[in-house]
Amino acid sequence: MSTIIETHDLCKTFKDSAQEVHAVDHVSLSIAQGEFTAIVGPSGSGKTTLLNLIGGLEDATSGSVLIDGQDISRLSEKQMTEFRLHNIGFVFQAYNLIPVLTARENVSFVMDLQGRKKNETDNRVAELLNAVGLGDRMDSRPAKLSGGEQQRVAVARALASKPKFILADEPTANLDSRSAENLLNMMEHLNEQENITFVFSTHDPRIMAKARRIITLEDGKVIKDEMKDEK
Repeated sequence: MSTIIETHDLCKTFKDSAQEVHAVDHVSLSIAQGEFTAIVGPSGSGKTTLLNLIGGLEDATSGSVLIDGQDISRLSEKQMTEFRLHNIGFVFQAYNLIPVLTARENVSFVMDLQGRKKNETDNRVAELLNAVGLGDRMDSRPAKLSGGEQQRVAVARALASKPKFILADEPTANLDSRSAENLLNMMEHLNEQENITFVFSTHDPRIMAKARRIITLEDGKVIKDEMKDEK
């Protein structure tokens, strides 16, 4: 399978009072199309920072990130915003839904920004919300949805733009066990049936159990990179 994400000698250093903190320390890895990969490690190991660097949400101190062969460090801020809009889907721990918009409107928001035609948007949104089991909740606002339902809307929104891959930062952290299991089953299904690439940062053993590759970070360094046997 083709490589979709590459990092080369990637570093991110923060200055904390008198000392420097190496949040990501010379990380080189590649992720292929269709992977279901978990980045794991203790708090402060650099998981979220690495995800943010891959997604272009933070600038690297040194090294590079290539998405489909394109070095995103060479993009201007405006170009990076446009690149993210069309190539990368994000699912965050805090859902980040717009509270005044319905589930339908939250999912269509990205497509509206892309300038898609209304008919195409309407069809895609209905398809996605049905796929995540919320076809009957399209006109509900986030406050009327459970945590698990809000996170499923967030996954549908991440998929709306047909991105090259999904970055999911602790997506189950605010969910009860049943909601977390349902969400993970849904994402696993999307990965297996539609070859959608998922990269997680997580502490959740349930995600680790489903992931087919586990990259372990400690003090910003990759200390282990294991590929499980195919099911």
